[in-house]
Amino acid sequence: MEETKPETTTTTEPITPTHPTPGPHHQGPTHPKEETITMSKSSMWKGAAVVLGILLVVSVFTGGFGRGDGADSGATGGAVTPPQAPPAAGNTPPPPSPTITLSLGDTDPILGDKDAPITVVEFSDFQCPFCERAFSGAVTELKNSQDFKDGKVNFAYLHFPLNSIHPLAQKAAEASECANRQDKFFEYHDMLFANQHALDIASLKKYAADLSLDTGEFNKCLDTDEAAGKVSADLGKATAAGGRGTPYFVVLNNDNGETQTVSGAVPFAQLDAAIKALA
Repeated sequence: MEETKPETTTTTEPITPTHPTPGPHHQGPTHPKEETITMSKSSMWKGAAVVLGILLVVSVFTGGFGRGDGADSGATGGAVTPPQAPPAAGNTPPPPSPTITLSLGDTDPILGDKDAPITVVEFSDFQCPFCERAFSGAVTELKNSQDFKDGKVNFAYLHFPLNSIHPLAQKAAEASECANRQDKFFEYHDMLFANQHALDIASLKKYAADLSLDTGEFNKCLDTDEAAGKVSADLGKATAAGGRGTPYFVVLNNDNGETQTVSGAVPFAQLDAAIKALA
């Protein structure tokens, strides 16, 4: 969260002089005008005394100049009570996470030990730049972590294509499911994120050939939308699990069903903390 420092505006009010404005610059007295000048000074002091007297009376009835008690903070020159600082963000505990029910099917791609007690489920979009950032960052670190290598946690990928802003995401997701039918989901998954700039149909078919898939089966699957239902079902799971954007992670304890959620392309430490909370 970025804290915006409020802009302070200082209003300078003109000060009314308490002494009469001096006359024209004096060039030096001459003896014939000395008596007249003396009389002028006397008048000036008398006038100043009258003004000061009036101001003193006003001061008595108004409580002073510029020293209000702050009750009227809008008064010009009055003392303004500084606003109380809002409570620090860290002092307010986050709201409890809603209960999420999430189950994985037999066709959902899972990387790692299938019997791991913890599963990190990522709802993602192959055209989303933040999903690519998560792929090359937190997800890669997860796969290299000791918990993953020891079979304590595995990784599942489900689809959450944001079709309104990522027009190529839907067919890319379907293509990955066509590859999944030939047991090459994660190889194809990695290739899509490595080539996120090229997700057109011709490129999707080329990647299948590069991975030595049966291109006849793959192309038929892709061209006839055979995997569209699987992608749509995953999108429904994402919404039901509280997903509002990508990437969106649900960390699932497979023994008791408890969950933790993590939104965004966060550092691995944040994802790891969610894993540790359920272990």
